[in-house]
Amino acid sequence: MLFRGSADLIPLYALYALLFADHGLSTAQISGLLAIWSTTSFLLEVPSGAWADTVSRRGLLILSGVLLVAGFAMWTVFPSYLGFALGFVLWGTSGALMSGTFEALVYDELAARGETSDYPRIMGCTRAASESAALIAIVAAAPLFAWGGYALVGWTSVAIAGLHALLACTLPSAPKVVSAEEAQELAESDDGAESADADPVGLLGDRGSVASVPVDAGVDSGLEPSGTTGAKAAAAGKTGAADNGMTGAVAAETTVPVRAGGSAIARYLLMLRTGLREAVRVKAVRHGVFLASVLYGMTAFDEYFALLAGDAGVTPSVTALLVALTVMGALVGSALAGRTEAMRARTMATALAIGGVLFIAGALLAGLAVHRPEAVYPLTALGFSAIGIAYGIVYNAGVVASARLQDAIEGPARATVTSVSGLLEEVFSLAVFGFVALASLWLPIAPIVALLGVPMLVAAVLVPAWLPPRSGESRGNGAA
Repeated sequence: MLFRGSADLIPLYALYALLFADHGLSTAQISGLLAIWSTTSFLLEVPSGAWADTVSRRGLLILSGVLLVAGFAMWTVFPSYLGFALGFVLWGTSGALMSGTFEALVYDELAARGETSDYPRIMGCTRAASESAALIAIVAAAPLFAWGGYALVGWTSVAIAGLHALLACTLPSAPKVVSAEEAQELAESDDGAESADADPVGLLGDRGSVASVPVDAGVDSGLEPSGTTGAKAAAAGKTGAADNGMTGAVAAETTVPVRAGGSAIARYLLMLRTGLREAVRVKAVRHGVFLASVLYGMTAFDEYFALLAGDAGVTPSVTALLVALTVMGALVGSALAGRTEAMRARTMATALAIGGVLFIAGALLAGLAVHRPEAVYPLTALGFSAIGIAYGIVYNAGVVASARLQDAIEGPARATVTSVSGLLEEVFSLAVFGFVALASLWLPIAPIVALLGVPMLVAAVLVPAWLPPRSGESRGNGAA
């Protein structure tokens, strides 16, 4: 939790939209920068996930931290459009390396202990730690800005990012756990024809000559390999093992076939194909991927909260406090995920519908402050409080949906499948940034942010069909 939380203990998060604006960038230009950020993550999301299924996840997380340091240093040293754009490229690369990698590392560590049922609670606590760190950083941004302006805020952020990179070195390197049945299916892959019923994940696709390589063997990169587990065959007696037709026995060390030569590239391509096929062809996984991407994609809305507050006429210090209200909502929602992980799909749908209404109303209330300057503080406080509640609902639903997705994943390419969800999340974010950039040509920021609440209402409609069942509950396993 310290590692994940330190990534959000960044004071710049509260003020970087204002940093851009104060250096002469328009709303459309700021959206363009955000699009660069999202595009970088989009292009690297799935390739980095397959890499995480091939080499050391801990090593990738260390590299992610180093790139984060470089990104914020770029903003602080070169505060121009080009400097901001390069910083976003570095930050986007850092985020792509972490996305899917961290979740798979946590799940595999729990699988090695036979404790995968604790995943929703732990990830909820992790997200809560992240939001707590973000809240502290946002509150700290106000006095830091007052004492030293954007320079002090920037260098403080660089220092904390450096601490985050150091904490990555302390993470465990979870062993790759592959069930005996999965290993056998893989080893016999070139003996039988591919079939959607027998092989919904697509592990048994046509390959050339296959050689077996121990999963703990070294790879060309020099990094220790790690990998993923079968979602429900990770420990003996886990209920999910029955869903796969597995005995629940786990091979402590087994082999994974790759193309002749056993090179790191061959292992990478195997994991990439395996993960992509499972994400596309297995119905429960496909729905989980889509739902998690939509819910987490909504977190892109907070890029415009500072602009919404600034447009209402409050100072940068008050802006940081208003944004902190939304972070508080996200914190509470994430922390409660351990209690709500068993919620039914209809319950989640109802909560998201309520959240959508609150989000829209909150944005319009904050926008009303532009025309009622005498009531700017109560209106913005009420508006951002409503947005905070809505954000808490979204974060809670996102953690629960992500946990259900991890339970649904049955193949060995866990990080790759999770990264497919991350890629679609970036697609959603790009759509948001593009929409805001276009709408800003005709509308002020308040109604634009209000319109961003509509996807919450759409998600409420989709949840009953898309939310995967809990581990151990009945579900279809075939391709659809």
